Amino acid sequence: MSASERRPTRPAPEGEGRRVLVTGATGFIGRQLLHMLVEAGLDVHAVTSRDTPDGRELVTWHRADLLDGASIPDLCATVQANDLLHVAWDTTPGAYTRTPRNLDWLAASLQLARSFVEHGGTRIVGAGTCFEYAHQAAPCREGSTPLEPDTLYGTSKVALQRVLACYADEAGISCAWGRIFFLYGPHEHPDRLVSSVTRSLLAGREAACSVGTQIRDFLHVADVAAALVALLRSDVTGPVNIASGTPLTIRDLVLEIGEQIGRRDLVQLGALPLSPRDPPHVVADVTRLRDEVGFTPRFSLAAGIEDTVRWWSNEGHDASPARSTRP
Repeated sequence: MSASERRPTRPAPEGEGRRVLVTGATGFIGRQLLHMLVEAGLDVHAVTSRDTPDGRELVTWHRADLLDGASIPDLCATVQANDLLHVAWDTTPGAYTRTPRNLDWLAASLQLARSFVEHGGTRIVGAGTCFEYAHQAAPCREGSTPLEPDTLYGTSKVALQRVLACYADEAGISCAWGRIFFLYGPHEHPDRLVSSVTRSLLAGREAACSVGTQIRDFLHVADVAAALVALLRSDVTGPVNIASGTPLTIRDLVLEIGEQIGRRDLVQLGALPLSPRDPPHVVADVTRLRDEVGFTPRFSLAAGIEDTVRWWSNEGHDASPARSTRP
């Protein structure tokens, strides 16, 4: 392992300059997080298993494969972070809910948390998922909606959150868990819903969709990242839903994309069947996020779709997709 591009020798700073270790830093959410953390005055250290990205001078990069257990103690000893913002996971479209790699990421995440604490870390914020919750018509609420995941992905996330919470209590540290619902925006994998529909319509192709009656809760990726930063900098502990709190049908979502591109005629509702495993209603209660963390989203749906369409129009056709590290 090459633990670091630059090995820090000074002690971790206090206050606004707290040192934070970010995993999943080249992923869909992670690439949004970095500049926000820098602007917040944190000393940002990011992990990548690839070559160090260019143009990130204010971030200290560390090259490490988190699935290689031998690399983790060296990484944590090198960084000596105060905070850990852990968003890395394998979310390859079409496979992530059932792949055995969920078990690898569960084991790696636990080892990372332990090594982080053993090297002086005091606050962990992990990235969870709405797929931890039982399917229900009412908004999902932390602490009252049952946790009944029906995928290996969701089950692994529940297991990680529960173990981290217990470990944090035993170790005397602070731990929060951002349960992320549905997201979209620049750099999303091209095979996901918003990206796929946007790309098809921009190319003048039909976009085959289901009837679109499913109700979801979408948030622009920049707002997801900003919410995680706000959660990290707060003293809130435990699970916090990261979402808009606004119900939205898939039909209205894809028609908004069609409206902004001027090709609603290419949106083919009902061309695909509804999946029997696709829950009809997944929406968050965002009371904790709003009232305790103090966060409200910046993007409306219209503004978020406009930003996404602009990115795909100007840059997306030349850009490689973000790594599969969405929580």
